[in-house]
Amino acid sequence: MDEEAAWAAIVAGYGEEPPDPPGARPFRPIENLALPDPPDADDERSGREQPEADRPAPATPLGSSVSFAPGIGPAGAGPRDYTLPEPSDDDFGEDDEGHFVPPEPPPLPEADATAKFAWLGVVGGPVLLLVAVLLGWDMTWWLTTLCVGGFLGGVATLVARMNPGDDEDDDPGRGAVV
Repeated sequence: MDEEAAWAAIVAGYGEEPPDPPGARPFRPIENLALPDPPDADDERSGREQPEADRPAPATPLGSSVSFAPGIGPAGAGPRDYTLPEPSDDDFGEDDEGHFVPPEPPPLPEADATAKFAWLGVVGGPVLLLVAVLLGWDMTWWLTTLCVGGFLGGVATLVARMNPGDDEDDDPGRGAVV
């Protein structure tokens, strides 16, 4: 195929609009989208206007873009317009006690000084390093040692003090114990 001939055919056809496919409806501007469709040209009633009684009522008002499932009702009766009935004391049976209010949780156990300093190192070391970088402080050897050492020391202290949670001294390699 000749490439020059193909380009010449493309350029020659530029600007020509192809014909609409059969059954296609004409383009309508956005201002007219909410209006009912105009009658087709091949419709036998296209020349005369429909009387008001024969015209079907639109399912939604003009300009509405919200449509509901069949059976829900007209616009204004959507799911957000539904309200629950107010509860009354008659709704509860003899066994119901009403609204459940949970009890206050027990207080957290007190941490010892070693655990507090370990958490201070784990959280405080990176925070101090971040503050030093953001404020443009000179990264001296003692500041770097304090930040990195505090973090590593805090992690090591917390890991060393962890409760293993294994209260049984049985060998786990024996399989199921019945």
